[in-house]
Amino acid sequence: MIPRTLYGPEHDEFRRNVRRFFEQEVMPHHVEWEKQQMVDREIWRRAGELGLLCLTIPEEYGGLGVDRSYSAVLMEEQSYAGATGLGFSVHSDIVANYILNFGREEQKLEWLPRLASGDAVGAIAMSEPGTGSDLQAVKCTAVKDGDDYVINGSKTFITNGYLCDVVVVVCRTGDSGRGANDLSLILVEAGREGFTKGQPLEKIGQKAQDTCELFFDNVRVPQSNLLGDEENKGFFQLMKELAWERLIIGILSVAGAEAALQATLDYTRQRKAFGQRVCDFQNSRFKLADMKAEIAVGQVFVDRCMEQMLAGELSVEAAAAAKLWTSEMLCRVVDEGLQLHGGYGYMNEYPIAKAYVDARVGRIYGGANEIMRELISREMLRAED
Repeated sequence: MIPRTLYGPEHDEFRRNVRRFFEQEVMPHHVEWEKQQMVDREIWRRAGELGLLCLTIPEEYGGLGVDRSYSAVLMEEQSYAGATGLGFSVHSDIVANYILNFGREEQKLEWLPRLASGDAVGAIAMSEPGTGSDLQAVKCTAVKDGDDYVINGSKTFITNGYLCDVVVVVCRTGDSGRGANDLSLILVEAGREGFTKGQPLEKIGQKAQDTCELFFDNVRVPQSNLLGDEENKGFFQLMKELAWERLIIGILSVAGAEAALQATLDYTRQRKAFGQRVCDFQNSRFKLADMKAEIAVGQVFVDRCMEQMLAGELSVEAAAAAKLWTSEMLCRVVDEGLQLHGGYGYMNEYPIAKAYVDARVGRIYGGANEIMRELISREMLRAED
């Protein structure tokens, strides 16, 4: 297939270190983490010790100061390993970026070094019961009272929610009635009176990833916890980072599909039926070829999007297309892989079974794929006008 040109020798060395971390320090514990529905706190600190958190954050704030291609390497290796319990991308590439890009200097100094070391875990709270992908329908409010904001509302499906020490909360701070124009991003620290966390939600997949509801009952935070210099800029701040967040899903999806293909290839080489290896049947070979071709197409597109991201040129529509196509491609590839495993594909002891339930959420989070289609079609129609 087409050789990849995105990475150089320095990426290869970084990849070897990341792979060693996942193989030796993460995967031996993953089954136990799935049972407890969250990873151990210590793995965050260990990742921080190894310099695997907040890679793109400048060195003065505790990061490595590298570009996002290194984040992509880490995401790929996480998907290859099947380490779905670790919410590193949300923590390092979303939460830390909001604080870096929009936070005051004192906010950066307080939180970024702790996020980089793994001493603090970050989350972002957008989705609410009844709103899903519709950010303009957010009901969580932050009302000024003296020098504070008083926050009331609830959030759901929050990655890293149970372990988080700080959460970027999308709140409604205005009453103009123009949905998107009234939103702000506010930092809320764990331990604030009135801020409570639900138990990790029982999901069909990604069970080691702590995902929970967050509740805000008259939670007081100082107005200095606002991200940015003025209120009601939250929607525009969110839009600034959404292309990267959706490309993250594309990166994870392609790597996850490659892992599913490799697991299927290994199985069909070993398993025999009717006196020959499963991979020797023409139907099996054709299915494997289809899987490989789909992954190759997705990889080329995602790599090109990554090049545009590094150049500051990635459009919202291209990122939406990457998220849409690769998340659905992942589900197709995993489904075919499970079919080639036969009955064993339905057994939890086989990686393909775990991949089957882990993959499905990719078409929902980061904005449901129906939203991606709306964004893409809207741009098409705007171009015609």
